[in-house]
Amino acid sequence: MPELQEILEAVHYRPAISIIMPFEPKISLKSELPHSLKIAADKIEKEITANYPPDTGRLVMQKLRTIMKELNLNTHKKSIAIYVSPLFQKVLYLDIPVEERIMVADSFEIRDLVYAKTQLHKYLVLSLSYNRFRMYVGDSTSFTTITPGPDKSASDFANDIPERVANFSDAPERKEVLMEKFLRHIDNELDIIFHTYRLPLFVIGTKRIAGHFKKMTRHGDAVLNYIHGNYDTASPAELKDLLEPGINEWGAARNKALLNQIDEARGKERLVAGMKNVWREAMNNKNRLLIVEKDYTYPALHGDKENLIYEAKEPYNKFSYIRDAVDKVIEKVLETGGDVEFVDKDLLKKYDHIVLIQYY
Repeated sequence: MPELQEILEAVHYRPAISIIMPFEPKISLKSELPHSLKIAADKIEKEITANYPPDTGRLVMQKLRTIMKELNLNTHKKSIAIYVSPLFQKVLYLDIPVEERIMVADSFEIRDLVYAKTQLHKYLVLSLSYNRFRMYVGDSTSFTTITPGPDKSASDFANDIPERVANFSDAPERKEVLMEKFLRHIDNELDIIFHTYRLPLFVIGTKRIAGHFKKMTRHGDAVLNYIHGNYDTASPAELKDLLEPGINEWGAARNKALLNQIDEARGKERLVAGMKNVWREAMNNKNRLLIVEKDYTYPALHGDKENLIYEAKEPYNKFSYIRDAVDKVIEKVLETGGDVEFVDKDLLKKYDHIVLIQYY
């Protein structure tokens, strides 16, 4: 999320306050949100008073209460994230649903915000017909056309077929050859698209053309579902509605797509598994995709080098203690241009609950 970049680059200075909560003032009573924020502020003030110097605590609480008074209650956004420290402050109005989260720590809490981002269910759509193909990228809030190359139809490949086929009087057989050429052209265009968008794919088309595509595509592992029917004239809004049942079953399909990426990376020796290994390699800035179980945490101690950590055992050494090394790795991956995805508990059990896919 571009909005997170400023937060990730902020100077870490204690205490760092993070408040993430649902924010739909147009729907709920306008008195309800200020009340929830007051409860959050009181809770934070109690913790800061107990654990931080008075001058620092007063400064941060003054900044926080000022921010709360100046919030835009007329926004149409679904959630809000507030980040405050002695040296930094930021308010984000977001289009993603979130669960309430309040944290006072040494750095800003971004795991839940990143997790909420992954629930946007981003995907690709390929709409096929004999006359043309269309590509879209969609999520819970948008559905946008992608233009991979020149607009073509199957008939555009008439000059490319062998002469012995071109002279056939059997029109159906000639049409089959043209369609085969057309579908291979589309599959080549997908090479370019998947290089930019590493997302799951829905394919829409008649049984005949979708069946031909399914047999010849090199990208079968990326396809979540084939939806049959003639939707050549359907609008983007109609296609989005058509996909709704498949999107509702997103969880299992999304997990499948991520596991496919893990298998591919392992085959190319670009997969790192386990918290200690992931931490070590994340510090090398070759981070394309971090995949971690949603509730996995790892209290840790710093080693004698930056890229070394050890699992922390109580009682903790307060001078080298890391409350959760997973959060730190998430920040590092995002800072270096990588992405983060979350999966269900125990889905990565054989990988010690966390993996890092490095750039190929």
